[in-house]
Amino acid sequence: MSSTTGAARAIADVTEGTILASVDIMVPPDRVFAALSDGNEITRWWGAPGVYTTDRWATDFRVGGRYRADGKGADGVPFHVEGEFIEIDPPWRIVQTWEPSWQLDAKTTLRYQLSAIDGGTRLVVRHEGFRGHPESCQGHSDGWIMVLGWLSADLTKPVADEPKYYLARLRSQRPSFMQDMSAEEREMMFRHQVYWRGLQDEGKMLIFGPVADPQGGWGMGILKVSSEEELHRLQNGDPAILGNRGLYYENLPMPRAIYRQL
Repeated sequence: MSSTTGAARAIADVTEGTILASVDIMVPPDRVFAALSDGNEITRWWGAPGVYTTDRWATDFRVGGRYRADGKGADGVPFHVEGEFIEIDPPWRIVQTWEPSWQLDAKTTLRYQLSAIDGGTRLVVRHEGFRGHPESCQGHSDGWIMVLGWLSADLTKPVADEPKYYLARLRSQRPSFMQDMSAEEREMMFRHQVYWRGLQDEGKMLIFGPVADPQGGWGMGILKVSSEEELHRLQNGDPAILGNRGLYYENLPMPRAIYRQL
C-alpha cells in the first residue's frame, strides 16, 4: 500500500515487512545529512504538536555507537527509540537499527540514502524487518510520510534576512557647523539626539556621537537595519535632515559587525 503527502512518498510491502519512503529537498546533501545526524537538529524538527515530540536525542555517532531518542506522545506518555549505527558514509548514507519502546519484539533496520539532484537532495529511506508485523509496517510507513514532511519543511522554511550594518557620517556643508551652531541649530541637534536615542532603544542604532575631525567635525553612527531602504527611511526622518540646514548623510556598508551587547 502506498500513500503520498506533498513531496514525501512512502510505500509499504507488509508481506515482506519493508518500507520505502522518499522526499526531494532543495538543499545540499550535507545539510540534509546534518539534520539526520545532529541531535540538536533532530529534536527541533522531528515531531509536531498534537502528534508527538522528540525531546532528547543522545548519540555516539560512529559505527558501533548507539543512540537514543526520548519523546512524548500527544497524550503525554513518554516513549523512546534506540539503536546502533551500522554504517556511516557522510554525507550519503546512514544505516542504523531501530528499537522502539512501544514494540519490544520488533528490532528493525533503517537506512538513509542521500543523492544529489538538480538543486537539492533526494533522500530515500528503507526501513525493513517488519515481517510478521503488518500493522506496524503500515503504521511506520504512514509515519515516515509525516517525518519526511517535517524534515523538508524545516530545511526549506524561509530564513529571516540577515541584518545589514552601516557606518553613517552626518556631515555639514559648513565645516565649522559644530563650533558655530545657532540657537535654532542647537535645538535641532537636540531633537536629532532624542530621535536616535529612541531608535537606539529599538536596536536600530548601535552607537552614535560626534567626531572631532580637524578637517571639520561630523556625526558618526553605526546602524543595524534590515535593508538599505530602511536605512534611508530612518535617516530621512532625522530632525537634522528635516531642518534643511545643509546636513547630509554619507553611508558606508559594513560586510559584518562584531559587537558586545551589554
